Amino acid sequence: MKKIITCVDGSAITQAVTDAAIWSANKLQHPLCFLHTIERQQQHGADDLSGAIGLGARSSLLNEMTELDEKRGKMALELGQQLLEDLATQAKQANVEQVETRQRHGDVVEAIIDLSDMSRLIVIGRCGENHENNFKALGSHIETLLRQASAPVLLVPKQFSAPKSFMIAYDGRATADKALQKVIDGGLLHGIPCHLVAVKNKERDLAPKLKLATQRLQEQGFDVKAELLEGPIYDSLMAYKQANDIELMVMGAFAHSKLRQLFVGSNTLRMLETLDIPLVVLR
Repeated sequence: MKKIITCVDGSAITQAVTDAAIWSANKLQHPLCFLHTIERQQQHGADDLSGAIGLGARSSLLNEMTELDEKRGKMALELGQQLLEDLATQAKQANVEQVETRQRHGDVVEAIIDLSDMSRLIVIGRCGENHENNFKALGSHIETLLRQASAPVLLVPKQFSAPKSFMIAYDGRATADKALQKVIDGGLLHGIPCHLVAVKNKERDLAPKLKLATQRLQEQGFDVKAELLEGPIYDSLMAYKQANDIELMVMGAFAHSKLRQLFVGSNTLRMLETLDIPLVVLR
């Protein structure tokens, strides 16, 4: 059975990521896999001391720095293992039946992609330990992950609670209908009131397509409120989200549309950096 791959690093956002992962695992009834990666740190080198001290002293200092790097790596490994054990215990106490942990060295995106075949959903914080004091900062791995991941990605902000409403940004194109079907088939958002929102664009027959999309959701038991807005896409979606207290947003990431540009173009960072709610990105 595919798993909820959950990336944790011990930063302040880890608890929100864990809460989101537990909620997802209980909704989907899939195993939960906590993933911790230890990225390679910049090693101390001779260049830092070039010409400053004699060769003998320099060699001695480099040996000491190497030992410090080894100790640092060992401590990072032990701290990561302890983190994984604590989070696994927390998940089991929250009634997640199947929980496993994984730890590996290297880039977190590479680790996630390596687990693609077993991924049902990827849960990751919007920012990591390098941006703990700036929750508007987007983690450096996020854009790369969104481009490469085949499974849906749940981006988690500073805090997480089970959403009481969600919004689908719909543009009437085939990829939007595909994303809609993923919502219907997925199960993660079943039972939560849905806002299906489109912004007028160059797509032909957008209004009747929105109506059909609404019917598709309603036939599957979703409580749907549909809206066709006018104006700039980003501003219109954000204004609707604010006015309706939307608690989770769903968007497709790989359509050839303006919505696609929001996620792989220059507007991507603007959207992701300003959202203060969980975001599910589908492809």
